[in-house]
Amino acid sequence: MPTGCATDRLPQAASTRTDIRNCSADPPYLPPTAINTTARLAALRGTMRAHSVHAYIVPSTDAHMSEYIAERDSRLGWLTGFTGSAGTAVVTWDKAALWTDSRYWTQAERQLDCNWELQRTTWIKSIGLWILEAVPVGANISLDPFLFSIDTWNSYSQALHGSGRTLLPIETNLVDQVWGDQRPPPASSEIYSLPAAFTGSSWQEKVAGIRQQMEQHVRRPTAVLLSGLEETAWLFNLRGNDIPYNPVFYSYTLLTNTSISLFVDEMRLSAAARQSLRAGCPGPLCVELQEYGQARAHLRRYAQGNVTVWLGTEYTTYGLYGVIPQEKLLEDSYSPVMLAKAVKNAKEQELLRAAHVRDAVAVIQYLLWLEKMVPQGQVDEFSGAQHIDMLRQAQEHNRGPSFQSISASGLNAALAHYRYGSAPVRAGGARAGSRDWAAGGWEDGTTDITRTMHWGVPTPLQKEAYTRVLMGNIDLSRLIFPPNTAGRVVESFARRALWNVGLNYGHGTGHGIGNFLSVHEWPVGFQSNNVPLMAGMFTSIEPGYYRDGEFGIRIEDVALVVEAQTKVPFLTFEVVSLVPYDRNLIDLSLLSLEQIRYLNAYYETIRARVGPELQRQRLEEEYRWLQRNTEPFPLGSAATATATLGTLALASLLSALLAGLQA
Repeated sequence: MPTGCATDRLPQAASTRTDIRNCSADPPYLPPTAINTTARLAALRGTMRAHSVHAYIVPSTDAHMSEYIAERDSRLGWLTGFTGSAGTAVVTWDKAALWTDSRYWTQAERQLDCNWELQRTTWIKSIGLWILEAVPVGANISLDPFLFSIDTWNSYSQALHGSGRTLLPIETNLVDQVWGDQRPPPASSEIYSLPAAFTGSSWQEKVAGIRQQMEQHVRRPTAVLLSGLEETAWLFNLRGNDIPYNPVFYSYTLLTNTSISLFVDEMRLSAAARQSLRAGCPGPLCVELQEYGQARAHLRRYAQGNVTVWLGTEYTTYGLYGVIPQEKLLEDSYSPVMLAKAVKNAKEQELLRAAHVRDAVAVIQYLLWLEKMVPQGQVDEFSGAQHIDMLRQAQEHNRGPSFQSISASGLNAALAHYRYGSAPVRAGGARAGSRDWAAGGWEDGTTDITRTMHWGVPTPLQKEAYTRVLMGNIDLSRLIFPPNTAGRVVESFARRALWNVGLNYGHGTGHGIGNFLSVHEWPVGFQSNNVPLMAGMFTSIEPGYYRDGEFGIRIEDVALVVEAQTKVPFLTFEVVSLVPYDRNLIDLSLLSLEQIRYLNAYYETIRARVGPELQRQRLEEEYRWLQRNTEPFPLGSAATATATLGTLALASLLSALLAGLQA
């Protein structure tokens, strides 16, 4: 059985690799990044025994199914030491395990101590099987019903069905009990109105649109329940700072045919926000402000009448769902507000385009700075992340980063969601690749972009891998497809160039993006549970390749779904990220003629949209950098035959791999 550390000082031992744990060593080796969880687990197990709980499930989310959460809700992080955005922990009386996906496997090995087993999957079926082996028949498996969606609850119930174990919801969160006074306080910052210039329409118009959908629905629902934090923020054109990098605030909304109930800490609303919400009182456009903690009790009372409540199962917790009688429910995966928010109107599209121009200015300033400073050895990951944040903040309408900037060099770049550390960014050698993933929050939009740079001489494998990632980005970006096509149907276009030589990546290919909202905005994207693509949706396109312990590559752009110029209505993408790719890493001989033409057209667009803004801001050196890095590529360098391309590429890759093994 794995054992933990008896003191806060983690033991050190010899290890061939010092950045990850080695629990098989004697004594076990833990890197400085690992957290000692022995005392925390002991306290939790004592509380579990007091409640007759044999296994306790702890998710990484909050009561609103948020992907990114406040420190106060970081129960998984506090209990395990693992800070990734996706994971599930299960603790029994003598075991503890963490489940997470491939983005975070290396990170988990860096942060977990030897109390924890790492399970390299996120399947609930896998969690259920582990629980069945870990606890006896007759055991109680418990969780907080306000931290699990309806769908997730049902999945656990099915996994344990007929096993002789009981799935028992406990409304008192056991981790919170153990965390005690050390748990961070609730949010207290102001909730404010977004200026009208940066909204697509007024909140009254949005409410009218949702009520129209209610009237037109065959079931004629009497109310819509909003649990996702983005839903309420978008509906009322309000923003807050309750979750780092996500301008949202803790709230619920119950929108009926004749009334609007907003459950929020009223004292935190700015005077302008309160005035906006109450301007229509009394009447059907009067927002009744109620305490955040009263949402469940209010919903229970409302559900006693002759009503039908429309909700989205992906964002509604089992704790709320359970108070509504089944016959009074109208269930969809996503609420009508979530779907309305996903399709940007013409004004919202222009706002996002404008945000990406200013974002490109900041990123180009950053790349020029790196080009100067890296060869001098004056940049590390931390200073790089600080610098891009500073450059963005100097731009008009910036509200700070929308994601903790990723500044990763060398082997750290092989971690898909690494943040930054103190590692230097070097100009040469096999580990010189640097991947900078920077996202910005602007009042008129949210941006998300990744560029991988190399300031030395890339290895053949690095260059080919980069080029194939770029090919995948291009192939998906220029694709023409029928309306209402699901993103998962076309996702493989981003992987095809990698697949051709037996390479792949373990994360999703893209996600929706908001108008000054979350940088990862559901339900748009390329995964199986995303909605079909429609004109007006924004999504990222971000293939990558990661070679553990060596380097990592990702190329990410944000694209708008638009109508294609075809004889019948089809769709395509318009890329709105406007920063050139690293010419030093592109092997033109692998690109087709169509791919090079696409690159040249894209570079013309960058010059036309970003060049004038650089000149307006009198950034002449950056303007010259842009001109150099958007020179058209020669068409004669394109691959001439797909068959030859595949054969040469495979030979090149195998040669690079053999060279790496012999080094």
